[in-house]
Amino acid sequence: MTEQPPAAEHAEPPVIESEEDYGLSAELIHAIEDALETGHGDVVLERATELHEADLADLLESLTHDERRQLVEVLGGAFDPEVLPYLDAAVREEVIDQLGPQRLVGLLSALHSDDAVEVFADLDEEFQHRILTALPQAYRHLLEESLSYPEDSAGRIMQREVVVIPSAWTLGETIDYLRAAEDLPDDFYDLYIVNPKHHPIGFIPLSRALRTRRPVRLTEIMETDMKVIPLTMDQEEVAYLFHQYGLVSAPVVDEAGRLVGVVTVDDVVDVIHEEAEEDIMKLAGVIEGDLYTAMLATTRARFPWLVVNLATAIVASIVISLFEATIQQVVALAVLMPIVASMGGNAGTQTLTVAVRALAMKDLTEANTRRFVGKEILIGVANGVLFAALAGLVAWIWFDWPALGLVIAAAMVVNMIVAGFSGTLVPIGLDRLGVDPAIASSVFVTTVTDVVGFFAFLGLAAAFLL
Repeated sequence: MTEQPPAAEHAEPPVIESEEDYGLSAELIHAIEDALETGHGDVVLERATELHEADLADLLESLTHDERRQLVEVLGGAFDPEVLPYLDAAVREEVIDQLGPQRLVGLLSALHSDDAVEVFADLDEEFQHRILTALPQAYRHLLEESLSYPEDSAGRIMQREVVVIPSAWTLGETIDYLRAAEDLPDDFYDLYIVNPKHHPIGFIPLSRALRTRRPVRLTEIMETDMKVIPLTMDQEEVAYLFHQYGLVSAPVVDEAGRLVGVVTVDDVVDVIHEEAEEDIMKLAGVIEGDLYTAMLATTRARFPWLVVNLATAIVASIVISLFEATIQQVVALAVLMPIVASMGGNAGTQTLTVAVRALAMKDLTEANTRRFVGKEILIGVANGVLFAALAGLVAWIWFDWPALGLVIAAAMVVNMIVAGFSGTLVPIGLDRLGVDPAIASSVFVTTVTDVVGFFAFLGLAAAFLL
């Protein structure tokens, strides 16, 4: 058993917290709201400054507009700059407006470069200009250069603070440098080895460095199988690399191959969350930050999507109108036809969701696309047969009409197959055309299943029941 250092004998054991202890409790939020309302700023300051930056950001988002302003005012100079990256963009804009340019300059300077770029990029141009003129020249150049890279690229999310070591050094020289340097990142996982041209040629995980003797040369223990990220690589591609190869950090290089920064796993977690949220929002036709955006802005953002849905609903209604005479003669059709369209729409949405996720995760390739489409069509056939039997039996018993049960059963099979077919081919086709499948797929798939469902059911009814 390893002997513990003397100091460890007197150290207090860590407090084991339950799941309920993490994050913000409703009681704490209400307590701070009450303290703000009664003017007990000292209580608010004490409770708020004890919170982790992420929890304080959640607290700010939980409060009303007026309470938020009060809390920022109470925090004053104790406002932690690390809170800003955690805030939703709409709430962060409110907070920054209250802080003002001068205070924001100091807060940005205290952030890591990647977090500073994230906050700065969301500001309007006029505010950006006011901030830039007040920043030191070196920091101003850093922000301007970062904004010159494409949005959602590796250059935007990388951290400039990176530990770079010359390839000629030994591990002992490296350790001495790390102990003496004052401008190292707060957190880092790998040491990047560069040649005289500042090109990364390998890396050494800190865990390996700690287990290696001082005289050993870095080139003898460095890993050369390194995933290098170009500045302009899309952040989704970066996230895929980290997921695919289990990376903790990866170097970012410019067009000349020089090391300019590093992407770390915490950045990638943010990207994954952001991209997942974006896809979910697009599927529903709502905007990022919808929860905190003003009512009129949210209404304007949702209106175009609802107009598109109205247009598709009109198309489905036109199909129904073609069989107006049939519906008048068999009123039961009006009762049953939503079942066929609804089942097809839900089945199509299930398939669509799987397809969009597979495309986002790069699980769908040319090699397995045909197999995936075939599988989903077979699933449509299987579900179609099962629900055809169920829906047909219900219609037969409900209206005491065996032929009506057979018609709805046949229409159900047709629409479920079409749902599987369109739920796969629509997003795949949009992706091949360079259109984000998360944006438009649901409209097309819903329209197809509605139109086919109504047409199949009413067409079969007109042919066999009249």
